Amino acid sequence: MHKVVIVGAGPAGLTAAIYTARADLRPLVIEGFMAGGQPGGQLMTTSEVENFPGFPKGIMGPALIGQMREQAVRFGAEMLTEDVVAVELKSPPFRLKTTSREIEAEAVILATGASARLLDLPSVKTFWGKGVSACATCDGPMPMFRHQVIAVVGGGDTAMEEATFLTRFAAKVVLIHRRAEFRASRIMVERVRANPKIEIVTDAVVDEVFGDTMMQGLVIKNAKTGATRRLEARGLFMAIGHEPNTKFLAGQVRTDEKGYIVVRHPTSATSVEGVFACGDVIDPHYRQAISAAGTGCVAALDAERWLAARAAAS
Repeated sequence: MHKVVIVGAGPAGLTAAIYTARADLRPLVIEGFMAGGQPGGQLMTTSEVENFPGFPKGIMGPALIGQMREQAVRFGAEMLTEDVVAVELKSPPFRLKTTSREIEAEAVILATGASARLLDLPSVKTFWGKGVSACATCDGPMPMFRHQVIAVVGGGDTAMEEATFLTRFAAKVVLIHRRAEFRASRIMVERVRANPKIEIVTDAVVDEVFGDTMMQGLVIKNAKTGATRRLEARGLFMAIGHEPNTKFLAGQVRTDEKGYIVVRHPTSATSVEGVFACGDVIDPHYRQAISAAGTGCVAALDAERWLAARAAAS
């Protein structure tokens, strides 16, 4: 029996681990989960992080996660690098089954994050972090993209926002959408069309990303005719949505229509008493390491107070 089990080891989960460990709750952090994500979250595939406070010269994503993990372990957190294959979250004690064992917990913090939807192309994986990204806010201001041609894929509000944001740094932004019409709101589309630094390419898909050690361009294919053309570009940002890593919960915790866990703001409490959630798995809007870490702190404090109240009542 563990006082607290934290599922997920990105910025949110590790911050929750630091806080609960310092509160002498000796949390167990399960670093893997059955959700298509990976231990450490999206920062593990991020090259340089320049916007996390405390690192004026920037820090590599895996190094940042490594330091947070080391800090959690220093205060007494236990790490388990396995996947969660099943959970029972009806009431405490909660039960979690991993690939090798069954675990009981008085309180659970869900920090499983969200996975960016990516184009299903081998070259996208090859140049991931080498020009290909899914977060303009995170990576757009980096020196490698400044004064360069950058492509954005998508047709919703997020794509419009990211294309507009990137014009602050890029020489030109090429917005690529597979259909003739956009899903985005009218005002967002009009804003993009009015921006002289944005070129819109519709009825088109990305067929390939090319380069050597870094991305140098992409091949665009006309969705109707099949004709292709090469575009010299130093960046490709995918804005085709995120998938919250919640399928393994099997509906035991309330989620919204997109699968994000619903919490009772301003707390991290979910629909199940004693189960808390934090990070990108509750946040379809910001998806930043620092905001995820902040909600990890909230979840830890909520769990600590809930356990104390439960102990006092027993």
